[in-house]
Amino acid sequence: MPKYNYVAMDARGKETKGTLEVGSQNEAIGRIRDMGFFPTKVVEDKGGGGKAADTGANKPGKKGDKKSGGALNFQINIPGLSGRVKSKVLTTFTRQLSTLVQAGLPLLRGLRVLQKQEKSANLKTILGDLGTAIEGGSTFSEALAQHPKVFNRLFVNMVKAGEIGGVLEVVLRRLSEFMEKAQKIKGKVIAAMFYPCAVITVATGIMAVLMILVIPKFKEVFAGTLTGGKKLPDFTQFVLDISDAIRLHIVRTLIILVVAFIIFQIVIHTKAGRRLFDQLKLKVPVVGPVISKVAISRFTRTLGTLVSSGVPILQALTIVKETSGNVVIAQAVSDVHESVKEGETITAPLEASRVFPPMVVSMVDVGEQTGALPEMLMKIADNYDEEVDNAVASMTSLLEPIMIVFLAVIVGSIVIAMFLPLIDLMNTVGGDEAGGGVGSETAKELKN
Repeated sequence: MPKYNYVAMDARGKETKGTLEVGSQNEAIGRIRDMGFFPTKVVEDKGGGGKAADTGANKPGKKGDKKSGGALNFQINIPGLSGRVKSKVLTTFTRQLSTLVQAGLPLLRGLRVLQKQEKSANLKTILGDLGTAIEGGSTFSEALAQHPKVFNRLFVNMVKAGEIGGVLEVVLRRLSEFMEKAQKIKGKVIAAMFYPCAVITVATGIMAVLMILVIPKFKEVFAGTLTGGKKLPDFTQFVLDISDAIRLHIVRTLIILVVAFIIFQIVIHTKAGRRLFDQLKLKVPVVGPVISKVAISRFTRTLGTLVSSGVPILQALTIVKETSGNVVIAQAVSDVHESVKEGETITAPLEASRVFPPMVVSMVDVGEQTGALPEMLMKIADNYDEEVDNAVASMTSLLEPIMIVFLAVIVGSIVIAMFLPLIDLMNTVGGDEAGGGVGSETAKELKN
């Protein structure tokens, strides 16, 4: 009999893991629910022996079939075909499904309708899998949990709360609104970063042309004009050395850049490195306030949407922690989770984290005291969405002159470095001519 590894959560949001020896995946899900848990992931254990592998191989059409079998069975991940779905496509699907369910169309029929018209091959296949799972007796949330690369825990748990409360259409609408707002903010930030990225790209191209093509020509001119042991100005020699290093050792330079990038990636994937990097992102001038406001907006909207949809507060905080995208924010949410678990308030750990502004802490405190925490969280999110718009506009207006000055300083410095020897040469020639004129006049006076 095959074995299934599962990850589930209890009513308080505590995660638990285990293994069940049952006949099928649906039976495993049913057993987990009978134990009082909410399954979030149930997969067949392929390391459980040949019998389990044979059982999986004799069941065509299952998602796990691609991973079972002998040595000739392997997977090749091709960009765009790896099972992931773009957030914009997923947002559109959620809105369309919400509209169909609110119109009274059965869930399974709605999925089939969207599957027929879906243009994304990945999502089309996943919708077919969702429909098959529901036809086999699984709930919608259980079917979604089998595709963790596409539907995160926020999506799955909100749908699960909607199923338990009998308000799936309301939850889908809230989820679609949440995803649309998140996509809108993401689009604004990306659009704001387009200009500085374009300027940096242009500056890099200009630098490459100057260093590889233009400066070597100046070096040849300087070599022909320097006589009598004269040296170039220090700044000019420094620029020429950089040009030689890039031009003559381009492979070594590229290797150094690649190694530096790899080291950076390794460092930020460590616990201490990631925390330091996330702290720096929040404190960087101009960009830091935008990142901070986006993080606060995401935290409040996610938590407000989950709690208003019926997800238990501890479970909601666990999901918010995992989807925060910033280690500093995640640590603050973890402190809130522990505080609520001990029966205390949300406000104290939020204030102690020094990440959330006093206004946010005060509004959360009022929401707790009045019993309107979800509504207050959504108001904070709406307010910070507007602040994100203003911060992005301010950042763009500040970055434009900064980038222009940066480009002017780089190019101007190279131009000055190349003209310093020419200026010295002109001064020397002018001095010689002046000296020659005085000497000839003196000789004529002595002769007379």
